[in-house]
Amino acid sequence: MLRNAFQPWHLVLVLVVCLLVFGSKRLPDMARSLGRSMRILKSEARALRSEDTP
Repeated sequence: MLRNAFQPWHLVLVLVVCLLVFGSKRLPDMARSLGRSMRILKSEARALRSEDTP
């Protein structure tokens, strides 16, 4: 049912809409903050896994 639901042009469309909504000046800042958040989340998950193992 959803085998062909996501195609490459969908990604292009999402990127264009984001560029129109947020503008070209805010997108790098948003990507940077998203990267920081992902790193923090990853390190916290790793810390929780190491706490659980004896």
